Amino acid sequence: MALRPGPFIGVRSSFFCRLRQPPARCKPLCWLVASHPEPLVSPSPSAIPSGFLPLPSGSGFIEVNGPLYLRQQGDQVRLGLRVEPRHVNPMGNLHGGMMASFCDMLIPLTVHRTSEHPGQRFLPTISLQIDYLAPAPLGCWIEGRAELLRATRTLVFAQGLVTADGVPCARASGVFKIGPELPAGFRA
Repeated sequence: MALRPGPFIGVRSSFFCRLRQPPARCKPLCWLVASHPEPLVSPSPSAIPSGFLPLPSGSGFIEVNGPLYLRQQGDQVRLGLRVEPRHVNPMGNLHGGMMASFCDMLIPLTVHRTSEHPGQRFLPTISLQIDYLAPAPLGCWIEGRAELLRATRTLVFAQGLVTADGVPCARASGVFKIGPELPAGFRA
């Protein structure tokens, strides 16, 4: 599978020309980061599908690993991410850890926005199962949808499907504990 450039501001095509074998004594990820000094930039606004708005991140993990985009129409919630150079593994595909993080944000966010049961309570992850179905290459649009399966007094069971440019690339299911009230800045 050939790498394809994404619609990014400031990413030079030479990025793809310089992909060569790392020195034998260098770990692949260290080599990839060290040999590609381009700044990590956000996708151009035209690269984000219509109807998606930036998800307020405040600070912390989402700020560093985003930007994430949200589209909500009625009870349909979709979360999106444009795969940037900082999100990929040495093979040029979305890193599995980033996909897991995306799923771990997708499911609770959907539950908060489509169900009244947990209210505006923090939903810490008890269990998250992910099946990686296909690669998500650099530049592709990742989009996820999730659904609440069951909620008890203390637990939420939900699942989601993630696509890369419309092709299923991951499915996830999780169990989340209904925790304390969310801080005001993080409420849906």
